[in-house]
Amino acid sequence: MNVLFISLGCDKNLVDSENMLGLLTEAGYRLVDDETQADVIVINTCCFINDAKEESIQTILEMSWHRREGCCRALLVTGCLAQRYRQEILEEIEEVDAVLGTTSFQRLTETIDQVLAGEKPGVQVDSLELLPRVQAKRLLTTGGHYAHLKIAEGCDKHCTYCIIPKIRGSYRSVPMEELLREAQELAEGGVRELILVAQETTLYGVDLYGRKMLPQLLRKLCQIQGLWWIRLQYCYPEEITEELIQTIGEEPKLCHYLDMPIQHASDRILKRMGRKTTRAQIEEKIALLRRMIPDICLRTTLITGFPGETQEEHQELLEFVDTQEFDRLGVFAYSPEEDTPAATMPDQIPEELKEERRQEIMELQQEISLDRAEKLIGKELLVMIEGQVAGENAYVARTYRDAPDVDGYLFLNTDQVLVSGDFARVRVTGALEYDLIGELNDEYESAK
Repeated sequence: MNVLFISLGCDKNLVDSENMLGLLTEAGYRLVDDETQADVIVINTCCFINDAKEESIQTILEMSWHRREGCCRALLVTGCLAQRYRQEILEEIEEVDAVLGTTSFQRLTETIDQVLAGEKPGVQVDSLELLPRVQAKRLLTTGGHYAHLKIAEGCDKHCTYCIIPKIRGSYRSVPMEELLREAQELAEGGVRELILVAQETTLYGVDLYGRKMLPQLLRKLCQIQGLWWIRLQYCYPEEITEELIQTIGEEPKLCHYLDMPIQHASDRILKRMGRKTTRAQIEEKIALLRRMIPDICLRTTLITGFPGETQEEHQELLEFVDTQEFDRLGVFAYSPEEDTPAATMPDQIPEELKEERRQEIMELQQEISLDRAEKLIGKELLVMIEGQVAGENAYVARTYRDAPDVDGYLFLNTDQVLVSGDFARVRVTGALEYDLIGELNDEYESAK
């Protein structure tokens, strides 16, 4: 029985997808990448912002044709869009056989069996207080040399623009022993880089152990043989402690890299967003990070065009970006989401102006990024080989400063045969806005 699995959205959603793929392969299903050959189609959806929602809906509509006209015998929708709009999906797209919520994906194979037996399971949604458990071995889709480790589910922050707490539930940490066991299995399977993800990683453990336990988790992960790099994502500035910073600085396997979403720099806009920090507090945390870890690479995300944002507040944000000089920065134009307080706020900003402001920040960041990259020329860096450029004696690699899929790459020319997933020492010889150019600094030997 052939299954086409389509995964949309963020890396946290990707972990759910990989767990579902593990369930499918364990149950004997054969995975295919051609919808015309699929007996079963599963779509793991996203609806974080409007663009993601539209992509999910369009994908469901495209696949529904194969359920109606092709050889597909079962069409299932999972993930965030399924959790949020479960009844609407079933009512408006009759080809969909079942909808599984964000805590129900462990029911996937039994639900498929029901559909193939002629039943119409409809909505399969469990309590958002559950922590989904899957016994099957996760099937990685990242090439095998890096993997994401989801350390918690849900969020308690309730930012006024965000729907996540309503579709993912409250913050629930995964027990430490389970995470260590999963990380050990990943390392034994060849994973060299572990990327810790959650809606917020910095609060790990508060619900289970009564205090923040991320530093303790990190130190235990660093003891696992086979792991070379451990990377942290989604660290809210107000929750970053000196203990965490000290841990990152002391443990050699921890990348000197931190993803710290701040969203804005105007105190008034931060308050309207429901954020828990002021500009001064953010600046203090950035200064502390750079003082304690001088070579740290800081990544952040911003939102432009939030309801009520004035031109003066946009200029304040530009000045903040110019002053702080983030190594990596992403900008989203504000997207009003149903059932969030921000969607009903007065003074909504026109789409054209939101995009204009977003573009202005990105142009500034391009200059900053190039300037910071040029400072690396002549330095020696350890890189992970990602693969070869087709038809050329050139390879794509990543430094500790580059998270997969969101940051840049380092390109190097060599006649030597390099192996994906291996590490090599490289001297930086050139810089672009987001990427580096380098050459092998010593004789390369496969770490395998």
